[in-house]
Amino acid sequence: MRVTMIGTGYVGLVSGACFADFGHVVTCVDKDASKIERLRRGEIPIFEPGLDRLVADNIRMDRLKFTVDTAPAVRDADVVFIAVGTPTRRGDGHADLSYVHAAAEEVAAHLNGFTVIVTKSTVPVGTGDEVEAIVRRVRPEGDFAVVSNPEFLREGAAIEDFKRPDRVVIGTTDDRARAVMAELYRPLSLNEFPVLYTDRRTSELIKYAGNGFLAMKITFINEMADLCEKVGADVQMVARGIGLDRRIGPKFLHAGPGYGGSCFPKDTVALARTAQHHGAPVTLIECTVAVNERRKAAMAEKVRDALGGSVSGRTVGVLGLTFKPNTDDMRDSPSLSIVPALQAMGARIKAFDPVGMEAAAALLPDVAFATGPYEAARDADALVIVTEWDQFRALDLDLLKSVMAAPVMVDLRNIYRPAEVRAHGFTYVSVGRA
Repeated sequence: MRVTMIGTGYVGLVSGACFADFGHVVTCVDKDASKIERLRRGEIPIFEPGLDRLVADNIRMDRLKFTVDTAPAVRDADVVFIAVGTPTRRGDGHADLSYVHAAAEEVAAHLNGFTVIVTKSTVPVGTGDEVEAIVRRVRPEGDFAVVSNPEFLREGAAIEDFKRPDRVVIGTTDDRARAVMAELYRPLSLNEFPVLYTDRRTSELIKYAGNGFLAMKITFINEMADLCEKVGADVQMVARGIGLDRRIGPKFLHAGPGYGGSCFPKDTVALARTAQHHGAPVTLIECTVAVNERRKAAMAEKVRDALGGSVSGRTVGVLGLTFKPNTDDMRDSPSLSIVPALQAMGARIKAFDPVGMEAAAALLPDVAFATGPYEAARDADALVIVTEWDQFRALDLDLLKSVMAAPVMVDLRNIYRPAEVRAHGFTYVSVGRA
């Protein structure tokens, strides 16, 4: 099939490359000419394991193309995906749909024959109706159907998620569109993944509801971690104990400094605003948002307390800046709250992240960036683990202690065993463990 992807951000680029790898002919469109040139050369603007090879392979096989010219890409397509950003709108917290609306107008102008227009971006309930109205206004005679097909990709594991999904959700009541989408995803049929066909509005809400629920699980176990610290319990064993209940499950029950990233922060806020707009407030989601924001700030206080109540004039080493490992995404990362809070208390920050320092440099002023974890720890009065990159899981604790001004570790991801770290002479503070 001939597929056009409007937008070469995280979702558009991963989805386009994977569809091409299935054997479809995919054209990715973006207005940024320099970005398109880099992509044509195989230079990937984001860090996602395996994506560079996937893009290069499919460019070589002539199944994946990049262009700034929307007209021919849409004219020749059986399916056009809208995969542009939907950031939080300033002032009210709603999703900013201006990029989606602009893409819909541009697509409408170049339709040629029956075309399925798919919203891949995360959008509020009713956006598909708006896209359909825009396309119909621009091309009253156009032969098209608008479909919702939300993405469920985890950064750092996106290719695996796309090729072996938990489910594919397709929102349409148009029989022709359903047949096209079934053919598009047919290469996945051997995996026997569940395909859920539903109406557009239900499909749109599934995405928000899923992210909202997962954000609640993270926030719940973080609050349990606070309680564990007060009563002398172990949050990791609590998480295991409740996660063994099949009704709950173990995923997203890892206590830490709060959630971040490109999805949960903006999607929970957008879901809350949408619910308020329709007179059906989602109080649990509103509380989740508020608790998560407070938690990030509280992590800086945990570091301060580990240093006896003051970080003024102290050097704090920070390991990990991205919101999770295996990505360079800094969006709403806990480090963006923790580092400035420590600086406001008078701390000097030295930081290291395997792939995120370039992005972090534009967001975290007055931070000294190190070449590795031991360099970040050198002469530090405390070392804080913010992101659980694999390379931080087996540090040489004796070497670490020897380069630090004081052996204090604040492990916000619980990647070490307390007894082991303390046996090496460290003051060790973690999350939800006495």
